[in-house]
Amino acid sequence: MKIYLQITSGRGPVECCRVVAEVSEMILAEALQKGFDAEIVEREEGATHGTLFSAVALLRGDEDNVSDFAATWEGTIQWVAQSPYRKFHKRKNWFVGVSRLAVPEVSEWDEREIRFQTLRASGPGGQHVNKTETAVRALHVPTGTIATAADQRSQMQNKRLAMERLQVKLAAQKQEKMLAATQSNWHNHNTLIRGNPVRTIKKELQYIK
Repeated sequence: MKIYLQITSGRGPVECCRVVAEVSEMILAEALQKGFDAEIVEREEGATHGTLFSAVALLRGDEDNVSDFAATWEGTIQWVAQSPYRKFHKRKNWFVGVSRLAVPEVSEWDEREIRFQTLRASGPGGQHVNKTETAVRALHVPTGTIATAADQRSQMQNKRLAMERLQVKLAAQKQEKMLAATQSNWHNHNTLIRGNPVRTIKKELQYIK
């Protein structure tokens, strides 16, 4: 079973974007400890190095177990720490949201809206470079969103993988827009953080230079 978890800062301050990066790594570490396959398949870089506006984690595993694990993260995460970016800032509570992301199946998409381009897959250099165009770039024409895949040896496999990655990107963008539409004030995180957090983490936020 596949489950996508979206971790978002709700367009909050840089500290929240740093929490997104930290929480993403924590989700991966916990999932791997429990025997699930886990990876970050989409991320939107924050304005400051080492920060993320949002990220999408892909979890694979037994249906019941991976679903139960995802449920332990879904909701609001409260991170208690001094700001590593603003030394004398009084605020110590930073919030991010984690929610399950619904990604449509490939068959549900209209491929007429997608433009595919084949590329030469990169290699380590010299004679070991892949000479054939097995990598694939998928462009969603209406939005200009692009996803690329070069992981597989065949062009057909990379085309499907690029399509899946494109779908994840578009689903994440849609959910971010829906969340933004419900927010009357992103700075205060009115709907994102004012509920009961599913996890409270008291840990120093690492500053990445």
